[in-house]
Amino acid sequence: MANVLILAGDYVEDYEIMVPFQALQMVGHKVTAVCPEKEAGDTVRTAIHDFEGDQTYSEKPGHNFVLNGDFEQISADDFDALLIPGGRAPEYLRLYDEVLELVRTFAKADKPIAAVCHGAQLLTAAGVVQGKKVSAYPACAPEVRQAGGEYADIEVTEAITDGKLVTAPAWPAHPQWLAQFHALL
Repeated sequence: MANVLILAGDYVEDYEIMVPFQALQMVGHKVTAVCPEKEAGDTVRTAIHDFEGDQTYSEKPGHNFVLNGDFEQISADDFDALLIPGGRAPEYLRLYDEVLELVRTFAKADKPIAAVCHGAQLLTAAGVVQGKKVSAYPACAPEVRQAGGEYADIEVTEAITDGKLVTAPAWPAHPQWLAQFHALL
């Protein structure tokens, strides 16, 4: 089975980290979740984003998610794939050069990458979406296009795979997104 790295940060979307972390382990993959400036045993706060009929999602406090890896000690060479959950974490994780270089390393090595919702912000900031069909939360569509990607405007329950990149608009797509990612693994 695959060794999967998850990039997390404070206010990552609760379902978008908890569900993949548990589901990928359930089918036999090894999953390591890390955050810059944090170590194994530290926590990141999560936020629950819900779709309640407003112009955008609502946000509520989520759980504290316990990291099981040290960002400073990981190497892309030790992992088969990368998973990037959404929420508010990607908007500031993209300010870390080490995070962007890590994303580029996975892309250059043609390893599977799964990103959901605002996770596309890390992909665009790292410059790895050129010529790719990419789904994301609709507010990220301008960033996808500016980075040379083709924004895939799909249903919130759907996901899209382009080469080794699997993307989806938000957590309601988990069944499709995780199935497509698992197929690449």
